[in-house]
Amino acid sequence: MTSTDRHPTTDRSAGPTDRRKALADRRQALVDRLKTLAARHRPLRERLLTLARRPYWDRPDPSYLIRRWPDLTALCAATLFFWASLTPSLVPRPWYLQGVVGGITAAIGYALGSSAAWLVRALSPRLPSERVRARCWQAYWLIAPVLSGRLISESARMQRQLRDLQGLPPGLTWHTPMIALMAIALLLALLLVARAVRLASARLIRLLGRLLPKPVAFAVGALLSTLAVLVGVRDVVFDRGIVDIADRIAEATNGGTKEGIHRPVSRYVSGGPGSLIAWQDLGYQGRNFTGSVPTRARVTAVSGGPAMDPVRVYIPSALPAAFTDERPFAAQARLAVRELERTGAFDRQVLVVAGTTGTGWVNPNVAEPLEFMYGGDTAIVAVQYSYLPSWVSFLVDKEKAGQATRALVQAVRARIDALPAERRPTFLVTGESLGAYAVEASFDGPDDLLARTDGALLLGTPNFSPASQEIRRDRDPGSPVWRPQYEGGARVRFAQFPAADLARPPARWEFPRAVYLQNASDPVVWWSPDLLLERPAWLADPLGPDITPEIDWFPFVAFWQTSIDMAVSYGVQAPHGHRYGAGAVDGWAAVAPPEGWTAADTTRLRAYIQRRAAAY
Repeated sequence: MTSTDRHPTTDRSAGPTDRRKALADRRQALVDRLKTLAARHRPLRERLLTLARRPYWDRPDPSYLIRRWPDLTALCAATLFFWASLTPSLVPRPWYLQGVVGGITAAIGYALGSSAAWLVRALSPRLPSERVRARCWQAYWLIAPVLSGRLISESARMQRQLRDLQGLPPGLTWHTPMIALMAIALLLALLLVARAVRLASARLIRLLGRLLPKPVAFAVGALLSTLAVLVGVRDVVFDRGIVDIADRIAEATNGGTKEGIHRPVSRYVSGGPGSLIAWQDLGYQGRNFTGSVPTRARVTAVSGGPAMDPVRVYIPSALPAAFTDERPFAAQARLAVRELERTGAFDRQVLVVAGTTGTGWVNPNVAEPLEFMYGGDTAIVAVQYSYLPSWVSFLVDKEKAGQATRALVQAVRARIDALPAERRPTFLVTGESLGAYAVEASFDGPDDLLARTDGALLLGTPNFSPASQEIRRDRDPGSPVWRPQYEGGARVRFAQFPAADLARPPARWEFPRAVYLQNASDPVVWWSPDLLLERPAWLADPLGPDITPEIDWFPFVAFWQTSIDMAVSYGVQAPHGHRYGAGAVDGWAAVAPPEGWTAADTTRLRAYIQRRAAAY
């Protein structure tokens, strides 16, 4: 075949008429092909146009238990709740946690909106016309996505403002599409679970209807479904799922030892030579506490004068399941007193009972400053009531924190009272977070605390702590809840910036004293179930010094925002969130200053604690 046969339209020998005819044929073939493609895709195009004209779907029959298309009222409520979740809270949060809190709150909004829509339909059988419904859906799909994207971007600005207010770098990774996708995915997952429960309940009621009258079948079926959900969530998901996994992880951690922590050589420390408690039995946090005790040489170098080896006593816990009443705590307390006697703790100038967190942690930034201030002439004792993380301990055995610490306080106080008055050490108590609650639960209010001790230093006290609740409730008029003034500041004072806050009010400050280090932005201090439906006092004017004016309260949303805040409360720098840094130096200097202690000594020791790396 010649080239002319293969390409007749490009043959140079062909006349103009033939070339025009060939081009026209090719153009017509292209038009015919486009028409064929358009005809093939016409159903899809028509479906899209139909959906745009009527962007919702109704159940074809009332027997459909589950609608496949979301309810517009419920979806609008879910969207509003999602928008509310974008407002800032107490501490900056990363983008993925914003997606989590957005999905959870959107699901709550959907549930409330769906309930409201059901009630309206039940009371008013007349529904809006098809035209009105279509226009409402079209407005939603036009407005909601655009406004959601705009508000997510705006939330990034508010998060940067909060980061700047709390001394963090302004840089922020904020994935707008991923936040929206995470929230939608979580909302859909929760909706699927809810609809599965509803479908199963309806089928159960239908089966019971074959045996029982319809009203009885409905009541019995609803009751059984509710019990099944409650038991499943509590016993299966929480106890055998979350708690069991956390327990296994904590148990494995409790058996380990942090790198750099070694068995002490001092006989004045639990786990050391002659101790009544073996090193391997102290647990992870017990080994941290006793294995990091400063040596006499280090205390001398820091204090600049003669020093002693500090006393540190730590009594570990058995498995949490073993604590069924107060008897094990009494046994722990008796063992603690014996260990204190072995180490000569009652002959020291200062003796401190330290409340521990859920894992048994004692903050080295609280223990070491006191030891340096007194040249090691101190004794600190702590008991472990659990090895579980604090959030798990709060949920499953919060009361045991108070029971264990109360038993220890009573035993130590009784032993001190048995000594001649001139030989008694200064008796102090301290605790942070759940450890602060444990200390407060050991006394019957702030007056009892100060009557039975020589002073207290408490940091980041949780909202449910009894003495703190009493102080906030009875605070002097005009003082904000985040910096309450109690009885004119005569014996109890609160501080976020201790160097300045503890000097206010200028009235006489009597001994014994209690100092609370409390950050206005600490979610552990402010978290409460009341946030679900009640605006908190800490949002009243004036706001705390590190609280953004963009913050606001929205039902249900604020509770979940604050809950998420607790997970990242250590992601900021002191004194913000749940971090208190070297504030204990000023706290101890106010509560129990050694003889001759000066403000310059406080400044020097604070600088040392800030720059040195904590052992654990």
